[in-house]
Parts: sequence; C-alpha cells; structure tokens
Amino acid sequence: MSPDPIAAARAVIDSNSYLTLGTADETGRPWVSPVWFAHSGYRDFFWVSSPEAQHSRNLATRPEVSIVIFDSQVAPSGAEAVYISAQAEELSGDVLDAGIEVFSKASVADGLPAYSLDDVQEPAGLRLYRAVASEHFALAQGSRRSAVDLT
Repeated sequence: MSPDPIAAARAVIDSNSYLTLGTADETGRPWVSPVWFAHSGYRDFFWVSSPEAQHSRNLATRPEVSIVIFDSQVAPSGAEAVYISAQAEELSGDVLDAGIEVFSKASVADGLPAYSLDDVQEPAGLRLYRAVASEHFALAQGSRRSAVDLT
C-alpha cells in the first residue's frame, strides 16, 4: 500500500470488482459469499442477489456483516486488503431508487447491462442489497491491519 493508508485502501476498493461477504444464520453458523459490487463514498456497498441465496436469507435474521476486498492474484508478500464491519439490508422504498442508480452506473462502466427497478422487484428474481460500513481496516504489504477512516 502507498504511504497514505486512506488512498491505498480506496485504491483496493476501486480496483476490485468482487467483495467477500461474511454473514451468519440465526444460530451463528458463518457463511461467506463472493459478490460483484458497486460502492458509493466508500461507505455504502451494493450488490444484487436472489433473496433465496444463503447470504440473503442470513441477512434477513442477522444484518451484521463483515466484508473483505482484496486482489487474490498477488503474491502473499504483496497482499493488500480492506476489511469492513457493516450492517446490511435488502433495499426498498426511496433508498432503492438511489441504490439502483449507483449499482447500474457501475455495472455499465464494467461493460455489464444497466439495471432498473424492474430488475430488482417482484416478479424479478433478484433484489438489491446494501451494506453500510461502520468501520474500515486496511492491511498493507507486510504490515498489520490498521483502522482507517474512508468516509
């Protein structure tokens, strides 16, 4: 990571398309899932999933999540990562409009299809989810994890 841990953590988020989402079911059994994501302000992280996916079902009972974003292609000595503690939810109402705009813009920028409200509401099979970060931590090359304020 660069000498500026905030800039380095933002670069990790900006240069990766997938985050690993950690959830737990009602008994505390953990589950991790890779999801393609978009973000807004390094605080709000959006993805689409089936409400029947294990991580979506877990969020319905336990909204607390952990996230890690990293490049899995680098050598272990070059590992850089951002860890995030967050609260997640399926979006509805007014926040759904703003969320789908962020997600769709990122999708198109990556050469993927645009998304609309029709793609994430009944009878469609996908829903839009958002995790709102409460803490960020950065792992730099060869160093320990440290807290960073990305907001």
